[in-house]
Amino acid sequence: MEYELNNQKYNVIIKRKSNKNTYIRVDENKNIIVTTNYFVTNTRIKKILDDNINFLNKILNKKEKKGFYLMGKKYDIIFDESINIEVENNIIKVKNEKVLNKWYSNKIHEIFKERLDFYYNKFDENIPYPILKIRTMKTRWGVCNRRINSITLNLNLIKYDYDCLDYVIVHELSHFVHFNHSKEFWKTVSKYYPNYKIIQKKLKNWQYIYSFIFIIILVIIWKLKFLMKKMKVI
Repeated sequence: MEYELNNQKYNVIIKRKSNKNTYIRVDENKNIIVTTNYFVTNTRIKKILDDNINFLNKILNKKEKKGFYLMGKKYDIIFDESINIEVENNIIKVKNEKVLNKWYSNKIHEIFKERLDFYYNKFDENIPYPILKIRTMKTRWGVCNRRINSITLNLNLIKYDYDCLDYVIVHELSHFVHFNHSKEFWKTVSKYYPNYKIIQKKLKNWQYIYSFIFIIILVIIWKLKFLMKKMKVI
């Protein structure tokens, strides 16, 4: 059986057993594996695939053969209409994509807030408890906004292990103590996360380099404007 998605045909491997429920997953070769019983027709299987077409589209169109990641751990997704959601070892059994997305979103907020609370309570310095924001960012892993007392964490941190998330949280909390990247700032980071340099390499810390370069460019522009004004006066 074949299933067409975005003008591309994918091989559907149907495994019929005596089990009661129908399960769907995508293997590393981008085959759609459907495990069902002997009474489920191909028409019904196609309907189940259609109901989860958005999820299948995301998985099948990934350039790299990756699974579903949560804090650095890879999970296989199995759709099972008989249950809402169950997580066991490296397998997530879920009713449909809508339930999966809602669970995933809640899990992200739960984990991020838990780690934020953990490290906030470790700080000896008198810092405000920040508003937590989570969104996808292209150039930064985290942002501290002291004006509104908020910390924004990159959504993609959910794909890495806890060490990466913890370091970014400590980094941003430290900005409430020192709103710069001075020696004193890094001393604060080191105080609460001694191995931060290892994690910087792990995260390919290019976004912080980008920020530093951006500041240098602003300083150069300011100096050029100053010189131009001075020349006009002369």
